Amino acid sequence: MTAGIRPATPDDAPFIAWTMQAAGRSHLPKGIWDIALPGAESDRLDVLAALSTTRVAHFGHWTRFLISEVDGVPVSALSAYEAAEYGGDRLGLALVEALSARGWSPDEMAAVPHRMAPFGSLGYPNPEGVWIVEWVATLPEHRGRGLVQSLLAEILEAGREQGFEQAQIGYFLGNTPAKNAYEKAGFKYVDEYRHVDWEAALGSPGVARMRLDL
Repeated sequence: MTAGIRPATPDDAPFIAWTMQAAGRSHLPKGIWDIALPGAESDRLDVLAALSTTRVAHFGHWTRFLISEVDGVPVSALSAYEAAEYGGDRLGLALVEALSARGWSPDEMAAVPHRMAPFGSLGYPNPEGVWIVEWVATLPEHRGRGLVQSLLAEILEAGREQGFEQAQIGYFLGNTPAKNAYEKAGFKYVDEYRHVDWEAALGSPGVARMRLDL
């Protein structure tokens, strides 16, 4: 078995789509993207793949991802970004681009942010000037092999090289394996954000925030 880490390419869009869906679900049966993009999973993954390759760069864009491979096959991934450049309204603009290309009507597209309203209810902060790690996921059959630790080490080093002094990551409350993995990488608990709308939509009380000095 040969393992390695590399930057993502546009050809990784299907795996990035799976990664974003899995990370959006965390340890739960449904997640952010299930609610935002209801319907067949194949259609949802198709939209997420398109989302990762839009002209608008954002924190779910392929350019933000590192991929861990085993024998040349992607098995784990994560992204990192700075909020001022890749956060904010950029994801929304990219969604419009991806959905328009798939023939969604204006009314269908307008329904998406309404379905995503519970996620804004938390008030979870992604401050500017911080190296934010996001969309962390590994195929089930490859978990427990240290792949996430290796990816975290590499993406944190990339943040240091770019001059960031702090990194941030979050996890859904109740996802103990994620919490343990991030603590092992050096992240420390800062605070948590809860809201009844989030819990009603997903079944988790909220999201915890962790920080690490680079």
